[in-house]
Amino acid sequence: VPVLQTNNGPGLTGLMTIAAHLVRQARKDQLLGSTAEEKAVVQQWLEYRVTRVNGGSSKEDTRTILQDLNMHLEDKVYLAGNIFTLADILMYYGLHHIMVDLTVQEKEKYLNVSRWFNHIQHYPGVRQHLSNVVFIKNRLYTNAH
Repeated sequence: VPVLQTNNGPGLTGLMTIAAHLVRQARKDQLLGSTAEEKAVVQQWLEYRVTRVNGGSSKEDTRTILQDLNMHLEDKVYLAGNIFTLADILMYYGLHHIMVDLTVQEKEKYLNVSRWFNHIQHYPGVRQHLSNVVFIKNRLYTNAH
């Protein structure tokens, strides 16, 4: 469990608590959502990240996570809809080791997750030290003459 020791007061414990604190410290509150609904959705995905993604270790867990995300992202650009939030950042970091190991066919199977992940990894300042995950976009065109 991550711990953040602050200069004034007791240390903060837990990924979500520390991340939310740092977002507020940086005065980037929009990353936590703007409306009450967005804030709730961001919180929901942060909890999912901690309970499911961090807790999931089997192939079955991974498949379930990817299926959940693929369905959720079917009509959304980001996890909280149309805004980039802390949920996208932390989910990206939680999924990076999974996405690196997916085959091209698996990436195509989870097309919405692949689209979202590729978008997030190119968001300014997000990827940092992590490797770029390659998504091959070769299309075969037939000549209809």
